[in-house]
Amino acid sequence: MNGLMMQQPLLVTSLLTHAERHHAEQEIVSRRVEGDIHRYRYRDLAQRSRKLANALAGLGVMHGERVATLAWNGYRHMELYFAVSGSGAVLHTLNPRLHVDQLAYIIDHAEDRVVFFDLTFLPLIESVASRISSPKVFVAMTDRANMPEAHGLPVTLLCYEDLIDGHSDQFAWPLLDENEASSLCYTSGTTGNPKGVLYSHRSTVLHTYAAALPDSLNCSARDVILPVVPMFHVNAWGLPYIACMVGAKLVFPGPALDGKSLYELIESEQVTLSAGVPTVWQGLLRHAGERGATFSSMRRTIVGGAPCPTAMTTEFQERYEVDVLHAWGMTELSPVGTVCSFKAQHLTWPTQQRYALQAKQGRAVFGIDMRIVDVDGKELPWGTHEAGDLQVRGPWVASGYFGGEEASPLCDGWFPTGDVAKIDSDGFMQITDRSKDVIKSGGEWISSIDIENVACLHPQVASAVCIAARHPKWDERPLLLVVRKPEATLRCEELLDFFDGRVAKWWKPDAVVFIDAVPLGATGKVLKNRLRDQYRDYYLTV
Repeated sequence: MNGLMMQQPLLVTSLLTHAERHHAEQEIVSRRVEGDIHRYRYRDLAQRSRKLANALAGLGVMHGERVATLAWNGYRHMELYFAVSGSGAVLHTLNPRLHVDQLAYIIDHAEDRVVFFDLTFLPLIESVASRISSPKVFVAMTDRANMPEAHGLPVTLLCYEDLIDGHSDQFAWPLLDENEASSLCYTSGTTGNPKGVLYSHRSTVLHTYAAALPDSLNCSARDVILPVVPMFHVNAWGLPYIACMVGAKLVFPGPALDGKSLYELIESEQVTLSAGVPTVWQGLLRHAGERGATFSSMRRTIVGGAPCPTAMTTEFQERYEVDVLHAWGMTELSPVGTVCSFKAQHLTWPTQQRYALQAKQGRAVFGIDMRIVDVDGKELPWGTHEAGDLQVRGPWVASGYFGGEEASPLCDGWFPTGDVAKIDSDGFMQITDRSKDVIKSGGEWISSIDIENVACLHPQVASAVCIAARHPKWDERPLLLVVRKPEATLRCEELLDFFDGRVAKWWKPDAVVFIDAVPLGATGKVLKNRLRDQYRDYYLTV
């Protein structure tokens, strides 16, 4: 016998409709590319999104076609989130940090119908336009007063504000199949061509539910949320959708992501929660530290995209009273997989024991199942010291890639993440390495992440990367590459001595190389492959 419940599809537009009805007066604040601060409310977002949906129909965008964005975090970008997906097309967010050839490949591969872009990216758009196979409709996300001259485009450049002003705000969101595609995001493609991950309306709404929970990102109508993580990459970790669901105030930083700009926005708008990658938070902490500043409102920050060093967690919590939520996910996971939220018994643990727990990536949010397996695919037990290949499954985990050129990545119904991890008896997962980054020295495994975390504890270290370098005796040995803090005088021997008592003797790197900067990829992740190419023979040449 079936349950007697209404059948209501889970659609992205249901989030916007809810926000308009129940949180109409809540603010959305954006620092614009034009340099000023823009303010409006959820009712305005909903009204303009409907006008934009009509404008898309006027441009001839058909059901299921892709509409691309090349934009910072801002209110116009959020309008596209709902107008495109809600009208039955597919929102395709482009990452401006990718190489122009990769962008051209992605636009062609996705067969984007229209490309919306912020003024910052006009030169990039002009470069891309000469590389794509067919002309597109290009729309500059600005008003008539700020419209640029564009001589490098094969078609007429449209103005965003003119486009929507010419249309009615009356639009009935179609009742779509919840399993239809809502948005598309390509992996960063550090090896080979980027691959497209196609999210559905159902997967997006379920992800939003789970990510907003108290033991996940813990969002509510009382929050003021600043997504520093970009809307052009896995939907800013779902925060724009979450804000609509719970009715939180949203603050968008636009292109200004330096420490000073972020700090001023956090204080002026009384931000309570923010989210970003460790490299962004390093700039914020440096700015606050140099000025002896404090945070008057921010009480939580979500750190993901790369392992959060214990030194960063300590500084946030002890110096600024800002709790750190360490999270893990992937483009293929929409992206949230785990969040390091304490259970009741952990609150009474000694400080250092709690910090050790916070260094883990955390517990799976409801909807995500995970396991670790050995090289033969046999599941390994939790609560031991065994590490294995991390696999996940769930209703917002990708089962394949857009275009279908590749075979399904699934292994017996599980998605292989490419991470090597341990899971403790409480279900807290800790990534010990990427499968391609683990160091095998003399037949024994060494975690590059553990080495990096210890190095970052030194007060004169700004950032550290550990790679496997070929060795004449041990096959591989860890090599530590370090960026010193400004004015630091740290020497190699001093840093190596710092490892004594903190790691096993045979884990201790044999050498330290000081570098000017750590190379970062399109999503803010460290490009270890580039450093390996440069330094993999270090021990063979010294």
